[in-house]
Amino acid sequence: MAPTVHRIAAAASVYEVDGRQLAIDAPDFADIVADAHAAHLRLRCLCQPDGVEMYVARLARPDAGFVVKRMPDTGWQHAPECPSYAPPAALSGLGQVLGTAITEDPETGETTLRLGFAMDRLPDRTGIAASGAFRSSVCADGIRLSLRGLLHYLWDQAGLTRWHPDLAGRRTWPIVRGLLLQAAQSMIAKRTSLRTRLFIPEPFFVEQRDAIDARRRAAWSQALSRPTGRMPMMLLLAEVKEVAPARYGFKATIKHMPDLAFAIEAALFRRLERCFESELTLWAASDDIHMVLIATFGVGNSGVPSIQELCLMPVSRQWLPVDDGFGKQLVDRLVAEERAFTRSLRYDLGAQESLAFAVLSDSGARPTTLRVLHGDPQEPTAWPETESSDDSTWIWHTHLEPLPPLPSHEQQGLWGPVIAASKDAARRAADQSAETTGRAVLGRHRTRSGSTRQDAGFPDRGGKSAPGIVIARGGEDL
Repeated sequence: MAPTVHRIAAAASVYEVDGRQLAIDAPDFADIVADAHAAHLRLRCLCQPDGVEMYVARLARPDAGFVVKRMPDTGWQHAPECPSYAPPAALSGLGQVLGTAITEDPETGETTLRLGFAMDRLPDRTGIAASGAFRSSVCADGIRLSLRGLLHYLWDQAGLTRWHPDLAGRRTWPIVRGLLLQAAQSMIAKRTSLRTRLFIPEPFFVEQRDAIDARRRAAWSQALSRPTGRMPMMLLLAEVKEVAPARYGFKATIKHMPDLAFAIEAALFRRLERCFESELTLWAASDDIHMVLIATFGVGNSGVPSIQELCLMPVSRQWLPVDDGFGKQLVDRLVAEERAFTRSLRYDLGAQESLAFAVLSDSGARPTTLRVLHGDPQEPTAWPETESSDDSTWIWHTHLEPLPPLPSHEQQGLWGPVIAASKDAARRAADQSAETTGRAVLGRHRTRSGSTRQDAGFPDRGGKSAPGIVIARGGEDL
C-alpha cells in the first residue's frame, strides 16, 4: 500500500508541536501536522519568544489536506515580519462583524457566516449591495454581512489584502482565483458550504472551451429555476470587462467568459451608476485598475444568468483594494517603494468611520498604522482602540498636502530581505492627482475593449443613461 501523502499549507518557518520545534521543511512536518489535527493538538508559531498559538484545520474536498491557521483575532500577536501577522480587527471593519456575523470554530476549522442578503430569488426584487453607510444591506446591530462585507472577508482570508515585495509579478488571476476558492472552503453560509455556491471563472483557453463550458454548466445546475418559480441563486465573484446595453436592459461581460454575459435589468443598472459613481470613475480613469464584482445570480429557463444584487470593488494591478484616486496613489507608492503592508477594509462600516488605510509591517518592532484623512484636520478624530495601541501612526491629509514620505523601513527576516526602493522611484502626489478627476466612460455607442500558497496570500458612474451607454475600461480582452 502506498504511503499517505498529506498536503499542508503553513505560513511561518518554525512551529512548536507538542513540545517539539519543527521547521516546515522537515521531512516529517506534514505527517506531524496531520497527527496533531487528529489528536486535537495546537501548534505554536515561534515568531515570538513565547510563541503564538495556532490550530490545524482540515480542508474539504476537492483540495483535502490541512492548513495551519491563526486563532481568531490573534494575528496582531505575531511578529510584524511573520507571514501570519495580521493587524487588529478593530483597525478595519472586521472588528464590527467578528464574533457576530463571522464565527470561527477552531475545533472544527469551520467559519459560519450570517448573510444579510437573499440566496433565493424573490419576485421583482433586485438590489445594489452596500458601498457606503446609507446603502448598506447589513442590519443595524451588525450581525449580518452584506455582499460588500462578504467580499472584503473573502479578500482578507485569501491573503489578497497583504503585500510584500516578494509577491511582485506573482499575483495573477489563476493565483487570485485559487486563493479565493481555498478561503471559501471552510466557510458555511445558509447551512451549506460557501464553496458550493461560489462561482469564480477559471482562466479561459480557446482550446479548452468545451471542457470549461461543461464545468460551468455543472456548477450552475443548482442555480436553475424550479417549476415552482423559485430560483436558488449562486454567488459570482469575477473581474468585469464591461457593462453595456443589451437588446433588453443591460449586460455585464466578465473576464475569462467571452461567450456568455450576465443580464442586468435597466433599473438595477441605473442604481449601479448612482451608487458606485466613485468606483466607476476610478475604473475609467486608470488603465491599471481591475474592477471586481460580487453578485447573486440565477439562471432562468432560457439558460441566461441574471444578476439580482451586486457590489463593485476596484483593485490595483496587484489586486489590492483601493477606494479612490488617493487610495490608489498611496498603494502605488507603497508597492513602488517595496513595502510590506496589509490593506484595511471597511466591510460594512460607513465612510464616516475612522479606520486605518493600511498597516506597515516592515517599519521595525512595532507596526505602523497608515491613515488617510479627507476632512478637516482640526476636527478631533476618534481612533478605534486596539489591543496593540502602542503602534505608531502616519497620517496623510489629502486636501492639504501631497503624499508625504512614508515611514522608514527595516529589512525583514521571515519574509526574506526587503530591498529599499529609491526615492526617485516613488511617484509624486501631483503626478497622480488627475486620477481623482476622471469620469466613467458614459458615451453613446462608445466602447473601449475591456481589457497554493495558502493562508496569507502567497502564490504555490451618475445620472440617467441613454440607450447605447457603455461602461468599460481598457485592458486585456479576456
